[in-house]
Amino acid sequence: MELCMKILSGAMQTKAVSRGTDEVNLVYSQEYEPEDRIVLETSGEAAWIWLQFDDALGRSLVYITGNVTYIVPFGERRINLSPKAFYGEKHLLCARRARDFEINTYRNLAVNVCDQHHLKNCYPHVSANVETRGEAVFAAQNAIDGVTVNTAHGEWPYQSWGINRQDDATFRLSFGRTVEIDKIILYLRADFPHDNWWKSVNFTFSDGSELKMEMEKSTQSHEIDFPAKRVCFLEMGQMVKSEEPSPFPALTQIEVYGREIGLS
Repeated sequence: MELCMKILSGAMQTKAVSRGTDEVNLVYSQEYEPEDRIVLETSGEAAWIWLQFDDALGRSLVYITGNVTYIVPFGERRINLSPKAFYGEKHLLCARRARDFEINTYRNLAVNVCDQHHLKNCYPHVSANVETRGEAVFAAQNAIDGVTVNTAHGEWPYQSWGINRQDDATFRLSFGRTVEIDKIILYLRADFPHDNWWKSVNFTFSDGSELKMEMEKSTQSHEIDFPAKRVCFLEMGQMVKSEEPSPFPALTQIEVYGREIGLS
């Protein structure tokens, strides 16, 4: 598989580029500028890729179905990330095609440190019908970034998915292909007494099945196991708040465990 990593300006001028077969590394020795973007180009076929857009973010094993474009965040759009991310004059970007044994292991299929609202062709990917005030620190993507610190709220490392007090809030996690899953782990935001918490949430799966998850007031994770099901997405909704006075329940992290059911 041919891979090409590029840094493009807002005017789509190439600022740096590197190419490789099954693996590509790009060392970028300049400061980023507003509207810069990172593009991973591929030779076309779908594949599992270890993808890193910034060394401070780390890498994730993602499933890509085409070229991927990541907008370098600035200002308010980056305070949900480590302050080291995209900062300074030296950056390491890389992509490597995953090996079969890496792909086929039982793992969390819901982590992607590279996710963004607009992102196409890169899974897992999340979306929601509400994010508090449209702020980055309350974006849905925060719930799949691998960070489980949940005892405060706001800028990194306390980013979360915030629902802006909306009772019909829903959260969708798309895998981009059919996978087999049998466990969900939730970390509710637990900045008590500022926060409320959900007594229960309902999951709806692409196969038409549903699952109710009961929870309690805790800083610890909540887990539910269920018979393995093959799905390409799930939605979380019908979230029931506790009777406590705070109007601010939120989700710090979702993990979904399972396996792939085939290789491309």
